[in-house]
Amino acid sequence: MIKIVTYNIQFGQGRDGKVDISRIVDAVQGADVIALQEVDRFWARSQMADQVDVLVNAFPGYDHAFGAGVDQATGGHGADGRPQRRQFGNLFLSREPIEYCRHHLLPKSASIGPLSIQRTALECAVTFSGTRIRFINTHLTHLCSETRVPQVKELLRIHKQAPHEGLPVCGAIEVNPLRDGGNYWAEGLMSEGVSANAIMLGDFNCTPGAPEYELITGPISPYGGRVTHPLGFVDGWGYAGGDPDGGFTADVKKEPARLDYVFVSAGLRERIAKCWVDDSAQGSDHQPVWLELAD
Repeated sequence: MIKIVTYNIQFGQGRDGKVDISRIVDAVQGADVIALQEVDRFWARSQMADQVDVLVNAFPGYDHAFGAGVDQATGGHGADGRPQRRQFGNLFLSREPIEYCRHHLLPKSASIGPLSIQRTALECAVTFSGTRIRFINTHLTHLCSETRVPQVKELLRIHKQAPHEGLPVCGAIEVNPLRDGGNYWAEGLMSEGVSANAIMLGDFNCTPGAPEYELITGPISPYGGRVTHPLGFVDGWGYAGGDPDGGFTADVKKEPARLDYVFVSAGLRERIAKCWVDDSAQGSDHQPVWLELAD
């Protein structure tokens, strides 16, 4: 089994108001794939800690990638004299090597009212038991459905266009005679194409009845079930038999809501073995969502 978990960690601030990143580490132990959102680097609210460094060191042997949506100067310097950058984004950790990753900026709306934050999707390709899967770790805007819909459309475009765009480096290898005729682009280059298998997971800030959810999973047919495109996704929670009126992961205006998901591409759906929410985790204002995928 491949154990996958997604967790919006709110920079380690739990429901008790305390920032304690060790609670996050404890909550995701045993996972093969860990997708985290709202990870801080050098913010006063999280004691100016480099949470990426802390979390990476907590999982020795795991590969990792970080994608910042917010990336600004702090005006301060670290112990090594280098300027520190205030960052906020998504962290991906994997027990198996990350073969390549791509960082995507999602559409953003300017605002003179509610806070508007740059959101991103971090795409990481990992092979488990001979199957390469593109994991897309994302966190959509909290503002409103109208600002999330363009972000979902971009995520779906990224997924569907991936085989057409190819690997980050692909095609004929250019030989440079100035470098002894060697292929200096060929170091570790993968020859296979981009996998159509994908798992899109994270905090989508929408409920199962929202238009953006329907864009991902397909509309409900009056004849039963959802009209899910073969290149689309199924909701891991629902496909594993989860209560359609349960699976709550956060509170919205003091009411429980399901905002965090593990969406699995249609071609992998039969491998979904189990999906659950860890209601015992206390390290954030969200709960982790776990999914087991058969090898």
